[in-house]
Amino acid sequence: MAVVKEYSVEEKLVGLIKLQKVDTKLDQLKVLRGELPIEVSDLEDEIQGLHARRTRIEEEINGINEFIESKKLAIKEGEATLAKYEKQSENVKNSREFEALNKEIEMMQLENKLAEKHIKDANEELAEKARALDNSKKQIASKEGVLNHKKEELEKIIAETEIEEQALLELSKEARATVEERLLYSYDRIRKNYRNGLSVVPVERDACGGCYNAIPPQRQSEIRLHKKIVVCENCGRILVDSDLNDSIEVTK
Repeated sequence: MAVVKEYSVEEKLVGLIKLQKVDTKLDQLKVLRGELPIEVSDLEDEIQGLHARRTRIEEEINGINEFIESKKLAIKEGEATLAKYEKQSENVKNSREFEALNKEIEMMQLENKLAEKHIKDANEELAEKARALDNSKKQIASKEGVLNHKKEELEKIIAETEIEEQALLELSKEARATVEERLLYSYDRIRKNYRNGLSVVPVERDACGGCYNAIPPQRQSEIRLHKKIVVCENCGRILVDSDLNDSIEVTK
C-alpha cells in the first residue's frame, strides 16, 4: 500500500503561496494573450466591413458610369433624330406639318439638354464616389497594416508564452500536490470569487492584503506561528505572514 506523505501546516502554506504565485503568473499570461486576440478579431471585422463598403462604392461607380454611357447614347441618338427632322423640314408641305415637326425638334432638343444635365450631375457624383473609394482604400491599407502588426505581435507572444505556460503548469501541479484536497477546494472557490484571482494574501501593515481589513494582533501572532490555516474574517482569503510570502519565489 502506497504511503501518503503528510505535510505540516507550514508546508501547506508554502504550497499555497507557491500555487498562488504560479496562478497569478498564469493569469498575467492569459491577460496578455486575451487582449490581443480580441484586438485582432475586432480589426478583422472592421476590415471586412471596409471591404464591403469599398465593394458597394465600386458597384455604385459602375452603375453611374453605365448611366452616363446610356445618356451619351441617348444624346447621340437624339442628334441623329434631329438631323433627320432637319432634313424633313426641308420638305414640309404646310404650316401644320411644320409646326408638328418643329415641336418634335424642340422636344428632342430639351431631351438632349436634360440628358447633358444628367451627365453633368452624374459626373459630379462620380467624382465624389471616386474620393470615397480612394479614402476607403487608404483606410483598408492602414487597418491591414495595424492588423498585420498585431498578428505578428500575437504570434510572438504565443510562441514565447507557450513554453512559459507549460513550465508554470508543471509548477502548479507540484504545488497542488503539497496541499490537501479540502484546502485546494477552498483555494479554487476563493479564486473564482475575486476578479484578481487572489486566494492567498500576506498580512501587510496590519491588514489583509486582499480586502485591506485590519487584522487583530492576536490573529497576526497565530499567522506568524504557521500552526494553523487562518482566513480573513472579512473576505475569506487565506492569510500568510509577509516574511514567509516574500521568502518564496517562483522560478521556471
